Amino acid sequence: MSTHRFPADFLWGAGTAAYQIEGAWDEDGKGESIWDRFSRTPGNIADGDTGDVACDHYHRHAEDVALMGELGLRAYRFSISWPRVLPDGRGPVNEAGLGFYSRLVDALLAEEIQPFVTLHHWDLPQALQEQGGWVQRETCQAFADFAALMVKRLGDRVRCWTTFNEPRVIMLNGHLQGSHPPGIRNVETADQVGHHLLLAHGLAAQAMRAAAAGLQVGIVLNQYGTYPAGESAAEAAAAEGAAAERAWQESEIFFLDPLVKARYPSAISDRIERIATSIQEGDLALISQPLDFLGLNFYSRHLVGPQGQLVLPATAEFTEMGWEVHPPALRQLLNRLKAEYPLPPIYITENGAAFQDAVAPDGRVHDERRLEYLRQHLIQLRLAMQDGVDVRGYFVWSLLDNFEWTLGYSKRFGIVRVDYPTQRRIIKDSGHWYSRVIDANAVEGD
Repeated sequence: MSTHRFPADFLWGAGTAAYQIEGAWDEDGKGESIWDRFSRTPGNIADGDTGDVACDHYHRHAEDVALMGELGLRAYRFSISWPRVLPDGRGPVNEAGLGFYSRLVDALLAEEIQPFVTLHHWDLPQALQEQGGWVQRETCQAFADFAALMVKRLGDRVRCWTTFNEPRVIMLNGHLQGSHPPGIRNVETADQVGHHLLLAHGLAAQAMRAAAAGLQVGIVLNQYGTYPAGESAAEAAAAEGAAAERAWQESEIFFLDPLVKARYPSAISDRIERIATSIQEGDLALISQPLDFLGLNFYSRHLVGPQGQLVLPATAEFTEMGWEVHPPALRQLLNRLKAEYPLPPIYITENGAAFQDAVAPDGRVHDERRLEYLRQHLIQLRLAMQDGVDVRGYFVWSLLDNFEWTLGYSKRFGIVRVDYPTQRRIIKDSGHWYSRVIDANAVEGD
């Protein structure tokens, strides 16, 4: 068995998102988010679940920070609920809501855990949605004002900030497929929203840097790596390759090209023409201002057939989400991005797996499949770093079992189990293993 050692300053962490864990959905002056409204609408969420209570982190954050300290985390990535701080998205500050995040940051620093803040993890204030949401350019400025406020209040203690988590999900799931709030199904609207999310990132990055010096500002994108399925006859292989490349440009780098190259991918000129009136002079220069780092969320790869359809391999392991387990794809993706883009330093901001697990008679949670998933991905990550990819840290997803969006509480990603009726936390075997990895700064395995 080999020992894969990481650099001495490598940042080991775990991540969560506000709506998935906080609960307290209408307490202490918090405003309604689009997820509050969507999850409370019958038929939208499995089993009628909501995030009203979730992991009750709002009331139990001290216990959760103590758990992080027990695990030995060096960093904690969490998101801020915009409507908890600004109930209407603009206007008067809800000091009680902002105070919660200030206390959380102080508790983390007391445990010598670095706060790593995401400003927007999908929970737009409902009040802004009722004014048009991300379809409206004005929402971009409202987000920049929110970002500046948070930096003014927390920037003395928080160094690393990301604007958005997975804007592609907001664009596609929320405005093309309608499976997430606000439940819109319109291709032109989706592309317009995508551009506005990029613009909001640029405006927010400017506003944050103007509000405080010495910040590290980035954005988090979800990437898969898109490949030909390799199952077609020889005459269709070229079509598979072309379809995979089209999928790569349409989805995977729709956000990355404007951010890093100040242009949209050439293959999607037809989509850009549809929203040309939304793109104003100077937008791409604003969007592409320098990133201090790039966050990448990685769970699985995408295999594409000759008609552009996703293909699942006949023989593979899959998670409870139906995602193929293929750790080498992480190394392949990182090397492709390194070859094609002048990237800033990278953090793996999410990586993890949902598997069935339960409390055993010995009182522990023996989640060997999750542990092995993490082990193999960390090995591939270290190999990519040895290939020359500049990766500075890794955040396991997730610290806690939590509300998995439209799937409710039916899927468990945590390295800590949450018994929702009692809110009891139990560190799983994967969590104990991850703690040992952090302590050793190394992964054992082949």
